Amino acid sequence: MSVAPMALSETEHRRQLTRAVIASTVGTTIEWYDFFLYSTVTGLVFAKLYFPESDPLVGTLQAFLVYAVGFVARPVGAAIFGHYGDRIGRKSTLIATLMLMGIATFLVALVPTYESIGIWGAVLLTVLRFIQGIGVGGEWGGSVLLAMEWARTDKHRGYIASWPQFGVPAGLFLANLAVLVFSAISGDEFLSWGWRVPFFLSIFLVVVGLYIRVGILETPTFARLAATNNVAEAPIMEVIRKHPREIMLSALVRMGEQAPFYVFTAFVFSYGTTTLGLSRDFLLTAVMIASLVSFVTIPLSGHLSDRIGRKKMYMIGAATMLVFGFIYFGLLDTKSPTLVFVAIVLSLVPHDMMYGPQAALIAECFSGRLRYSGSSLGYQLAAVIAGGPAPLIAAALFAGFGTGTAIAFYVAACAVLSLISTAMLVDRTGRDIGDGRP
Repeated sequence: MSVAPMALSETEHRRQLTRAVIASTVGTTIEWYDFFLYSTVTGLVFAKLYFPESDPLVGTLQAFLVYAVGFVARPVGAAIFGHYGDRIGRKSTLIATLMLMGIATFLVALVPTYESIGIWGAVLLTVLRFIQGIGVGGEWGGSVLLAMEWARTDKHRGYIASWPQFGVPAGLFLANLAVLVFSAISGDEFLSWGWRVPFFLSIFLVVVGLYIRVGILETPTFARLAATNNVAEAPIMEVIRKHPREIMLSALVRMGEQAPFYVFTAFVFSYGTTTLGLSRDFLLTAVMIASLVSFVTIPLSGHLSDRIGRKKMYMIGAATMLVFGFIYFGLLDTKSPTLVFVAIVLSLVPHDMMYGPQAALIAECFSGRLRYSGSSLGYQLAAVIAGGPAPLIAAALFAGFGTGTAIAFYVAACAVLSLISTAMLVDRTGRDIGDGRP
């Protein structure tokens, strides 16, 4: 395997770092566009088209249950692609995840409704959602490492690693924009064909992503590992055996950002249209603007973590989230369009205060030879315990208590778990995380 990245000039190294950051950010944007597109359409369409025989609330719960399958699949993707990312390299693995995700998303557009094939439509959605989850489960770790492992200085690692995280709001923005545009174009026909077009378009984004990723070099860290025959034989088993504490804490620190994020960006569509009586276009626009705010707050939070420390920045975000859930649902339940709009636009700020430094915080917990596997497993386990169940739990809490305050307590509990777990991590801000143990 080539060790060229180790011999590059300073100018060429900077150029490769820039290309790696761009490739990571564009790739994660496309992956999250695919994933969030499904999330957005779930709250607006799937209950009506694939569970029409159910009571509206039950149909919403069923639709979010299918939606949650993607999160169950994410640790599976982390294990599969984490293994290959630590065995054959970051670049090749990321090309595979992008193709898998794009094809699955494209096929969602072709799934017949309940009216055409009965329950088999929901079954096909479930299978494709599972494949989506596998793809995105393998994407995150590689994208973060592709950018972070090109950083030659420890002083900007949090900022550099935050750019793949930027793909989340960018993907969210594009997904909501696509649905909003085709909602306007299709009008009353949105449920029949309008919602399918954004899924079709994903295949063109995948082509763009593949073109960008094919042209980059392998990271210097992996090149050194390969050159010295220090590549792990069975990285998943080794990282589970050697670093179970780091894996579990990596999952638990995400509770305070992962669960609220999907309440704020997925559950809000069913809550806003059915409970608050607001239009889907209004909600789509508000979430789009919230994602634009994240364009600033995610890299800014990553940058601040380089200055004040990863743990401190993360815990400030978790403490903010603990309080914000009550403010959020307090504003939503006024049913005032202005106040609802403000709540939604601000909703991702406390999330971003954690999400910006999160990539470096988690990746720094693992040595180079196990970093793809370890960071991916920890990150994606949170999808099972926090992200996937969040809209389902929120819907169940509202059904049981009839108030958004119950959901706010759930958000606060998740934030407390993040605070405790983050306090238990070692802050490695600014330390060398080359090939050895951090």
